[in-house]
Amino acid sequence: MKKIYLSLVAGIGLLCSHSATSMAQGDYPTLSQVNQRLQAISGSGSPAKLTSLTKTEGGKDIWVLKVGKGDMDNKPGIAVVGGVEGFHVLSVELALQFAEKLVKDHADKLEQTTFYVFPNMSPDAYEQYHASLKYERRGNAAKVDHDRDGQVSEDGYEDLNKDGFITMMRVESPMGDYITLENDDRVLIKSDRSKGQRGSYMLLPESLDKDKDGKFGEDLAEGIAFNKSLTYKFPIFEPLAGDFAVSQVESRALLDYLFDQWNIFSIVTFSPANNLSAPLKHNAGDSRKRILTTILNKDAAINGMVSGIYNETVTQKAHNQNNQGTDGDFFQWAYFHFGRLSFGTPGWWVPEVKDADGKAISNPEANFLAWAEQEGINDVFVPWTAVDHPDFPGQKVEVGGIKPFVMHNPPFSKVAEIAEEHTNFILKLTDLQPKLEFHNVKTEKLGNGLTRITADLFNNSPLPTHSELGERSRWLRKIRVDISKDQKDLVAGEKIQLIKSVGAFEKTSLSWVVKGSGSVDIKAGAAHAGFATLNVKL
Repeated sequence: MKKIYLSLVAGIGLLCSHSATSMAQGDYPTLSQVNQRLQAISGSGSPAKLTSLTKTEGGKDIWVLKVGKGDMDNKPGIAVVGGVEGFHVLSVELALQFAEKLVKDHADKLEQTTFYVFPNMSPDAYEQYHASLKYERRGNAAKVDHDRDGQVSEDGYEDLNKDGFITMMRVESPMGDYITLENDDRVLIKSDRSKGQRGSYMLLPESLDKDKDGKFGEDLAEGIAFNKSLTYKFPIFEPLAGDFAVSQVESRALLDYLFDQWNIFSIVTFSPANNLSAPLKHNAGDSRKRILTTILNKDAAINGMVSGIYNETVTQKAHNQNNQGTDGDFFQWAYFHFGRLSFGTPGWWVPEVKDADGKAISNPEANFLAWAEQEGINDVFVPWTAVDHPDFPGQKVEVGGIKPFVMHNPPFSKVAEIAEEHTNFILKLTDLQPKLEFHNVKTEKLGNGLTRITADLFNNSPLPTHSELGERSRWLRKIRVDISKDQKDLVAGEKIQLIKSVGAFEKTSLSWVVKGSGSVDIKAGAAHAGFATLNVKL
């Protein structure tokens, strides 16, 4: 692992460089600009330390910023993760701005909490946003035979109209499944055969059938998608997933790092998965299955509380609500396999638009186009234009559609406000972290040099010390209580006790009978829940 420590001079230089870049920046940053800002955050004297966990197949760094003070590994920690999807460039900027604001404006939060910021888990794919050919890429730079025909990347995208964007192509055909939307003929929707609708178009990605197997764009010139390659419900044999879970160096490096950080109590992921604008619901039937597929009941209640805080803090209201996630994604892994409280949000949704009759536009693409028009954002759609296509001789083929990235990422001018609100939310989540305290401490002389000590270990927090799933998985360390007396001086009670969990605003009563005089020290806690200490005079 490579650690980067900048000298004071270099740090000042980069900070100045970053300031100039920020003032001039009118779009999402390049990877080079991201790296400069990360180095500026972690300059000399900063509480942030920047480490490269590994390099991707494309030679890009996977960075982590560890931000805190003192004994950072024994304070409750929050991980903030961006770039789990390469096309979601907003997520990288939200994680990056969170780290910048944390170090600059919220140093007081570092007294009690450690922060781990992973700004971009898909740098190879992220780079496509700034490439000459733009498309919504998910995979890294690994060479992969996605369609398993013995050839690598022979059926990728093809820029048929030479506009620098990969969109869609529609092919007029009576065997097609698609028709144009009644109120916006730019948009295609699936025909409803149950209503007697007959399709008019085939809808395909902008590409050629180079291997002549009748499929288009099924063997892309990209590798494995980070957000489809993790262990929970790994989508075996699907394109972009890989031959086995955690097959890539970046996914392995992240998981290895996280499994070493026992102090993390929660993870916030900027991704399409969403349980913050609306919480996930517990399903009792699914909770009894061999492979758990639902959030557990107590954790659903926590999710509901945190969702309420999110909606109070973030002004935009989502209309496409909650999203459990997709197979092999990071958001679900963080909960089901890592046992931590896992919260996800895309950070931004296309706002809901109503039509002339005051009804919400239900089709997402039509809603987006109406919103863009409302906002005066004109450069989001490629008009359908006829092209000659060698795979469809004698048929009308048109290329067009909504441009890549624009439905998942707002104009950059809107990002500062979004980042400010999400920073505030994460800091509020920090304030909820478990907080162990000793209360009702009593000593009672029993005669013959014996003293009974009683105390309540209280969790002064609306969050329990363990998620219900973390408690059930037995991965999180239990609360450990140590008393400094030797075992021979303990007449009753254990020198070391393990407590499964302490609920929100709940207590656990402790008791010992000790012999001798002087004082004893008692310590209780776990890295992810913090520690409480007590000195008792006998």
